[in-house]
Amino acid sequence: MAEAVFHPPRRKRKVYESYHSPFPISAPRDGVYGRADKICQAEIINKNVIVKNPVDIEQLYSKGFFGKGILSRSRPEYGISELALVVKWQSVGLNMPIISSKKFQCYVEWAKSRMKEQGLDDCTINKFLLNYIEPLNLEGKVEQTTESQNEEIQTMETAEPKLVAISDESNGNQAACLEGDPHCDPLGKYGSNELDRTGIQAIAKTHSPKNPSSLHDDSKQDDCLKRESPILSSEEYSHQEFVLVQEESDWSPEEENTCEKSHLNKKQKLVCRRNPFRIFEYLQLSLEEGFFLVYALGCLNIYYNEVPLSILKLWEFFSEAQPNFRTTYMAYHYFRCKGWVPKVGLKYGADLLLYRKGPSFYHASYSVIAELVNGDFEGSSQRSFSWKSLSSLNRTTANVSKELMFCYLIKPSDMTEEEMSSPECLKRIKVQELILHRWVSSRERNEQDEL
Repeated sequence: MAEAVFHPPRRKRKVYESYHSPFPISAPRDGVYGRADKICQAEIINKNVIVKNPVDIEQLYSKGFFGKGILSRSRPEYGISELALVVKWQSVGLNMPIISSKKFQCYVEWAKSRMKEQGLDDCTINKFLLNYIEPLNLEGKVEQTTESQNEEIQTMETAEPKLVAISDESNGNQAACLEGDPHCDPLGKYGSNELDRTGIQAIAKTHSPKNPSSLHDDSKQDDCLKRESPILSSEEYSHQEFVLVQEESDWSPEEENTCEKSHLNKKQKLVCRRNPFRIFEYLQLSLEEGFFLVYALGCLNIYYNEVPLSILKLWEFFSEAQPNFRTTYMAYHYFRCKGWVPKVGLKYGADLLLYRKGPSFYHASYSVIAELVNGDFEGSSQRSFSWKSLSSLNRTTANVSKELMFCYLIKPSDMTEEEMSSPECLKRIKVQELILHRWVSSRERNEQDEL
């Protein structure tokens, strides 16, 4: 048998992120593995492990590349901003999501369809949306102020400020201003992430919407489409997403005639609105990743119907949900403890893909097929390979610049099924790796001649 030759991983050419040290992996002491300071939360939804907390998502992915964003290719970084508009308005300096009016109307239609599914009539839906998506007018209202701030607040109240950024395509000039007071911008200094999490709470404490009224009005009115600004508490504000919508500026008839005669483009503006249909980015963990974070690292709690599951319950639940879970997890645990970053290898017909450091820095080096066998390398195979299917898999792996590896998990002959029902069986499992290469007869003859 020829000895396998180790080939160094292929580094990606363009890397735009820094490397963070992964979660610590320590040897078990008294049956307890090393634990992280922050315990993250996840829940089982349709046999999938989902993480919803943005802080937990960032921690799990940045410290070991665990999971995948459900709306992103890998890193959970989905955003609603349109790239062309972000580039166009980058000189304005408003670090908020920017979308077109057409895309905003799509969100409005999605919100309508969602509320219709809940049994609401068209009159109630239209009234709610008109109250909800109108341009954001913020009054200057501070609960605790000093005497030096009173004059500024009175000026803001009389001016009725509104956040607007104006663009003139004829000369390329752009400016961000607050109508009525150019020196005060309550939203411009907050980034998009801060607005989603903590920034809006700060804004809600110092500003309240103009003409407050109830969000839901069950009483019948003759004019059900009457415009009324909703009143939102600090908690309700924290659940809103503010966006900047690019719209056409309002022109007077004289300005429109002048614009047509001089063949100038219409001015455009950014209007701050609330997003009527928020899209959330969640982190989806594979069953192997979820169990590793619970069992090996102790930095994750997994809930099912709001009840936390123990390690034994998770082992049993995952084994029923995925028939080959025990085998793939043994391989995952082995390679993760050796410093590799294993990911699901379904797209290449394998069980796992092995990355050095992470998918952001290197291409996958190996496609792994995991097999649970006894001491004689016999066992119930999860897939039956013929020479044709094996050759096809090997060719597919070679075409994507990877190597095909068989990971044989050898269990003792005296191990019972009862022992396999607990993750403690990992302590008695031995591992042997086998790298498969295509045999080329001409190359073999040349090597023999050289010898």
